[in-house]
Amino acid sequence: MKPLSAYLDTADLDAHIQRSLAEDLGTGPDAGDHSSSAALPEGVRGSAALKAKQFLVFAGCDVAERVLRAVSPELNATWFAADGDQLNPGQVAAEVDGPLRDLLVAERTLLNYVQRLSGIATLTQQYVAQVADLPCTLLDTRKTTPGWRMLEKWAVQVGGARNHRIGLHDMVMLKDNHIDLAGGLTEAVHRTEAYLAERGLHRAVEVECRSLDDVREALGLPRVDRIMLDNFTPDQCREAVALNAGRKELEASGGITRETLRSYAETGVTFISVGALTHSAPAVDLNFKARRI
Repeated sequence: MKPLSAYLDTADLDAHIQRSLAEDLGTGPDAGDHSSSAALPEGVRGSAALKAKQFLVFAGCDVAERVLRAVSPELNATWFAADGDQLNPGQVAAEVDGPLRDLLVAERTLLNYVQRLSGIATLTQQYVAQVADLPCTLLDTRKTTPGWRMLEKWAVQVGGARNHRIGLHDMVMLKDNHIDLAGGLTEAVHRTEAYLAERGLHRAVEVECRSLDDVREALGLPRVDRIMLDNFTPDQCREAVALNAGRKELEASGGITRETLRSYAETGVTFISVGALTHSAPAVDLNFKARRI
């Protein structure tokens, strides 16, 4: 499992956290947590337990640590869980000690991060478990929350799947609009080959195929590295696998659910991409219950 730092450097993560805290605290002379400041005397110390309220795969230790540090250097966490650990209801992931006002400032932002990231990791692991015995790799997509992509893609691999391309910059994917607007699949690939050569760019090229005829056409193009079988049925995927005969990577995509995932994995495709890993993952339930000490 790659660390979060492989996806998002410290400065970018800290800036992300500062923006999240500012959503809560506001800016300017009237900024602050007026609820905690009004209800609690300054300097009173306490602790809070970050506790799972359901079964989940935990993700977000470093993010949580950096939220605490951004709020106050006096907040200190003792961890009982690591990224990728499975937690049962009632299990404590961390205990945090420090000034009670600061604990309450950190509470919602910390929970927003770990609940979202753990939700993605938990759903991803459920998908991965369904095909773990088959030679097929589960991938995410670019269907991510704006501003959260690197965090969400990190959480996907915590859950045991792999990342598809990060964005438009690190891989060429010729989809239906590209192909239709370029005048066809072969023309789009030839134009791509010339474009990459002119700029000295080395990028994998994937093409979206909407029919078996498209697959046959793509198989005749040496520059194509991967073929996406878009909205194919499992039977059509099997036909594509037979046509391919191991020549190129094949990726099944489009409308694949937890109920149909295994039937696609059994066809022999190399990859299955599922947008639901990020765009439909529900946040898991944890709480951050504080007490005086």
